[in-house]
Amino acid sequence: MAEHRHSTWRLFLYSLPSITLAALGLPLAVHLPNFYAKAMGLGLTTVGAAFFLARMWDVVVDPLLGQVSDKYKTRWGRRRPWVVMSAPILMIASFFVFIPERGLPTLNWVLALAGVDPILAVTETYLIGGLFVLYFGFTMLLLAHMSWGAELSVDYNQRSRIQGWREGLSILGVPLVLMLPMAIQYLGGTDAEHNSVEIIGWFIIIVTPIAAFISVISMGESEVKPEPHVPFKEAIGPLLSNSGLRRLVVADLASGFSGSALGAMFIFVATQVWQVGAYTNMLLLLYFFSGVAFVPLALFLSYKIGKRATMIGASLFNVCFVPVLLLIPAGNIWIAATVLIFLGVNVGIPSVLYRAMMADVCDYDEVQTGQRRTGLFFALLTLTAKVGSALAIGVVYFILDRIGFHAEGANTPEVLTHMSYLYVGVPFLCNLFVALFMWKYPIGLTEQQELRRQLDERVVEELESIERTGIEGIG
Repeated sequence: MAEHRHSTWRLFLYSLPSITLAALGLPLAVHLPNFYAKAMGLGLTTVGAAFFLARMWDVVVDPLLGQVSDKYKTRWGRRRPWVVMSAPILMIASFFVFIPERGLPTLNWVLALAGVDPILAVTETYLIGGLFVLYFGFTMLLLAHMSWGAELSVDYNQRSRIQGWREGLSILGVPLVLMLPMAIQYLGGTDAEHNSVEIIGWFIIIVTPIAAFISVISMGESEVKPEPHVPFKEAIGPLLSNSGLRRLVVADLASGFSGSALGAMFIFVATQVWQVGAYTNMLLLLYFFSGVAFVPLALFLSYKIGKRATMIGASLFNVCFVPVLLLIPAGNIWIAATVLIFLGVNVGIPSVLYRAMMADVCDYDEVQTGQRRTGLFFALLTLTAKVGSALAIGVVYFILDRIGFHAEGANTPEVLTHMSYLYVGVPFLCNLFVALFMWKYPIGLTEQQELRRQLDERVVEELESIERTGIEGIG
């Protein structure tokens, strides 16, 4: 069966919503926890708990959205309507979460119309409520966009190419977001931290509807047969019986924990340990640019040695390299920049490969069950990544609070040393675990091609059965 190869331009347009996902994902891991803990005065433990609780909401939302998107098909497809519906949700939630100085008066105006007493200050309740809605819209867009991409091709390597474009634009979107607070920092002002977060919020509000509109009108959806309703217990069941799925989601959980832990502590480490505060956003920008550069290399290696081997290799590279972070001398911007360039392997390779591998796992499930449950399976993948992220922020901020770390500064050398060990220890252990756990991942190129052969034969048999039934009916 011939495989249609989507043009580079159409894949670029399809991938545009990844810019919105990047504009949300980076601040959620790096800027917002620091902003609410420090500038808004909520404290490390409170903010960590708020982000953890909001992410735990996804334990319910992700599988539910996955099943619903698999079940219902509209005249515009199964995935694209969700991309469109996510836009206004993200715009409204971003206004309240990223711009609380304007969001709180707006919320109080709404409460006054409802006859409810106003909220006097930005509290943990305000933050949790805003994050609940923001994460809901984020999940809706991310899940629909990834599932849509996974169904655009049945070819082993083309799936990597599609996810590479999607993840590549996500990574490339990060510099666009980082340039905004860099511009604010360059222009100066007495309230640069508030202004940096606010301008990111406005960026999300403006870009989200434009990117969603261009994407849905530029790329169609592959024809997928409608699926019957899957009961909740049966939907969770594959985690226990499908080895590929189980290894993939657990590894993604560990990678999500590692990446979010690095993000949650980056500003603290850069400003107080490396003492390069004026260059913090520039270093983060460089880190993500290097991540973009590593994606084509990862795709090339996955074509040559397979996705599993490439993922294991990237994890072992991180295990060996991440301790070098401890050797960055205070105030040396050039050594810090060099180390972060190589650490960019952490940025895009896991996301690209996990999502391409999940499309192969969906083939295995379809062979076993006769159902194409792409939305559900990607919901499980996004769920574990989010749980890992939530756990990282909650655990890391709790530990920082316990060792006596102060976000505002004035920390002892002993406290900063403990934070440095935590900053290195988390990705070291997580990447070592991923390399070992993915060693026996069962689906490679040969296995995936055999799965596609069985699925193609099943389609032919169904068509022949329909043809025979029609002939018998005429007779």
